[in-house]
Amino acid sequence: MATETKSSHELQALLDAAVDGVVVIDHRGSIQSFNRSAERLFGYEAEEVIGSNVSVLMGEEDRIAHDGHLQRYVTTRLPHIIGKGREVYAKCKDGRIFPALLSVGAVVGEEPPRFVGIIRDITASRRADEESLRLQDRLMHVSRLATVGEMASGVAHELNQPLAAIATYAHACDRLLALPDPEIAEVQSALRQIASQALRAGDIIQKLRKLARAEDSARTPADINSVITELADLIQSNAKAHGVEYRQELAPNLPAINIDRAQIQQVVLNLVRNALEALALGQIDARELVLRTRATANADVEVSICDNGPGVDESLKYRIFDPFCSTKAAGTGLGLPISRTIVQTHGGALDYRPNQPMGACFVLTLPSTRTN
Repeated sequence: MATETKSSHELQALLDAAVDGVVVIDHRGSIQSFNRSAERLFGYEAEEVIGSNVSVLMGEEDRIAHDGHLQRYVTTRLPHIIGKGREVYAKCKDGRIFPALLSVGAVVGEEPPRFVGIIRDITASRRADEESLRLQDRLMHVSRLATVGEMASGVAHELNQPLAAIATYAHACDRLLALPDPEIAEVQSALRQIASQALRAGDIIQKLRKLARAEDSARTPADINSVITELADLIQSNAKAHGVEYRQELAPNLPAINIDRAQIQQVVLNLVRNALEALALGQIDARELVLRTRATANADVEVSICDNGPGVDESLKYRIFDPFCSTKAAGTGLGLPISRTIVQTHGGALDYRPNQPMGACFVLTLPSTRTN
């Protein structure tokens, strides 16, 4: 008897030394042991819950499912939650609900079985994860604004064309109307051209606003060629401003992909901007930038942005996706890491390979809806 009492006290001391809450229940779900950490976690004294059903410590959804899990194991001995960690919602004495990591084990050699539950409050880690996601979203938005901002010369060139046309047609209208016998049909034609060019300018601004806008991620099925074609005018303008010949080679009939269009467009623009800046540094007579799409052997979609510039230095090619690694004097070194993060959250990959015979090639792979 004394030995049993000593063993019982030693067991309780071990339970009370644990930093996580430890709860022992029988096969009916009645609480048999409740350690000190569990008392602090749930706000109950052990005496208040010993003999009560363990569901008193659970949120509504887990309470409903618990008895079924318990009965299934007692009847079949097939583990469903035994030996596995899972996230649940626990309930304190004061009614507060908190997220917890629960691990359940069966006491070996006991019949009917008893179970040990280890509970850890993960409120702080959940909060940290949420803050990390918010920070990541802010960084992505800042990167998107930086991408659009750094391509401002091309944007200005693209807007200047319809604005110049509007000015030209407006002056023409003024001259026509000043004639003694103005040709109303010609004036009307010029006014229609003004309206058309104004709509074109508005369309450019709308596209830029869409790219720069911070908004909740909304993934929808999309055709990658359509996503890239929306950027064609902007990319072409920037390529001209840098003295670069830009080509698109878009494979037809590609499978659909499930993406956030604005985020993937941000990645493409960032890679294009990097290529244009690299080409500007190279001593090359015929600067080229080629954007290609194709289907992979796994029925995924691949986008490659390749240039014939100086390429990535051998000492940097394994670090270019590391935060703050930059070859630019004023660069933040965040563009490529953020781009890779965006692609990875879509279930894809972003990699680098040397272009042949010279230059750099960044390859973006995204899973098709067939393989999701």
